[in-house]
Amino acid sequence: MATEDTVLSSHRPYLIRAIREWAIDNHLTPQLLVNAEMDEVEVPTEFVEDGQIVLNISPQAVDDLEMGNEYISFSARFRGTSRSVLVPVDAVLAVFDRESRQGMSFPAASAPEDDAKSEKPTEPRKKPNLKLVE
Repeated sequence: MATEDTVLSSHRPYLIRAIREWAIDNHLTPQLLVNAEMDEVEVPTEFVEDGQIVLNISPQAVDDLEMGNEYISFSARFRGTSRSVLVPVDAVLAVFDRESRQGMSFPAASAPEDDAKSEKPTEPRKKPNLKLVE
């Protein structure tokens, strides 16, 4: 049986894309909050604060945006210099619009060994208790 985190994690790329589209449709600026300390995150480190970075993913701010199920990649200008960005979808902590800060946050991804330790033993399913009502 899938845990809530597993289900949300599998829906994460779709939710990120949907909220980005919603923001753009409403003339808002979509942004990502990213855990910059996760493996495979490639962002300009000089803009990382407290292990996180906020990235503007509006059409005006990025070039060559690819929002796949595993990674988000694009190039953007940081203080006038074009830089490549690569973000694993699991590193996205939130997607929201800059103006109203509405959007969705996600649980921080944990390491696989942490997941194994935190799983509770599954109890066998009980037989349903049904009554016939006439």
